[in-house]
Amino acid sequence: MRKIIVILLALVIAVTAAVACTDNPTGTDPSGSPSAPSGETSPDNPEPSQTDAPGQDSTRNTDTTSPSESTNSESAPPVYARQIAEGTYKIDVSSSSSMFRIVDAQLTVRDGAMTAVLTMSGKGYGKLYMGTGEQAEKDREDSYIPSVKDESGAVTFTVPVEALNLETNCAAWSIKKEKWYDRVLVFESALIPENALTAASPVDGQYSVEATLTGGSGRAHIESPLKLRVKDGKMTATIIWSSPNYELMVVGGVSYDPIQTEGNATFEIPVALDTDLPFTARTIAMSKPHDIEYVLRLNAATLVPCGDTP
Repeated sequence: MRKIIVILLALVIAVTAAVACTDNPTGTDPSGSPSAPSGETSPDNPEPSQTDAPGQDSTRNTDTTSPSESTNSESAPPVYARQIAEGTYKIDVSSSSSMFRIVDAQLTVRDGAMTAVLTMSGKGYGKLYMGTGEQAEKDREDSYIPSVKDESGAVTFTVPVEALNLETNCAAWSIKKEKWYDRVLVFESALIPENALTAASPVDGQYSVEATLTGGSGRAHIESPLKLRVKDGKMTATIIWSSPNYELMVVGGVSYDPIQTEGNATFEIPVALDTDLPFTARTIAMSKPHDIEYVLRLNAATLVPCGDTP
C-alpha cells in the first residue's frame, strides 16, 4: 500500500510540472512575447532604456502613429511664411515616433522663409535630413543637418520649415545604430498669436472675400463678397455701398474719396484680414452731412483668387 501511495504522488508531481511548462514556455513573458535580454533595445531605439533626465529620452516603445491621428493638424489649413508676421514664436511639433521626442521648438519667420530650432529630449541622434532615409543615403553629406548643443548641453537641430500644419518627412541618424530612421513631423500653428497671423497678407493678386459691416443705423450696407487687391504685400479693398450718398471714408486718420462719380458710392481703402477695422463714413443723405462710425471685418477663410497679379 505504501508503494502505491508513493507512485501516485510521483505521478501527480510529474503532471503538475508538465502543465506549468506548457502554460509558460521558456523565453516568453506571460503575454506570449519573447523576452529580450536585459539592456537590449528595439531596432528603432537609438539608446538603451533609461530614467528620464534632462537631455535624455526615456520613451522606448516604437510608435508609428501618424501625427495627424493625435493632433488637430489634419483639419487645420496649411500656414506659410507669407501668412505670419516676422518674428520668433514657440510652436508645438508632433512626431510619428515617440523615439523622436521634441521638448522645445522655436519658429523664426524672416524674409519670406521659416526655420525651426528643435530641442531634443535625448542625445541619440547625430544629424537630420529633411526627407526619407532612402533619399538621405543617396544625397550629399552637406545636405544633412548636424546636431548642435545649446548652453545647457541639450541637442538641437535647426531645420527649414515649408509650412505649418503639413506632414513633413524627416530622417534621423542614430549614433548608436549607425542608420537612418524615418519620421513624419508636423509643425503646428496653434501657438502662433492671432495678431501675428492677421498681420500677414496673401500673395499678390486679385481676390474675392466675404465682408461683415457693423455700426450705423443698419439701413446701409456694402456688397459682399468684395474685391480685394494685393500688391507688394499691401491689401486694398473695393467698398461698394448700397447708396450713392457717401462722399468720404476715413480709415486710420486718412481720408479717401470715391473712385467714381456715378452709381453707388465706391471707395478703395487699405484693409487687413480677420481684423476689426473701424472707420468713419460721411453721408449726405440727410439735411446736412453726417459722419457715421462703422466696423469692417474680412473673413480670411473665404478668400478666393479671382484674377491675375495686378
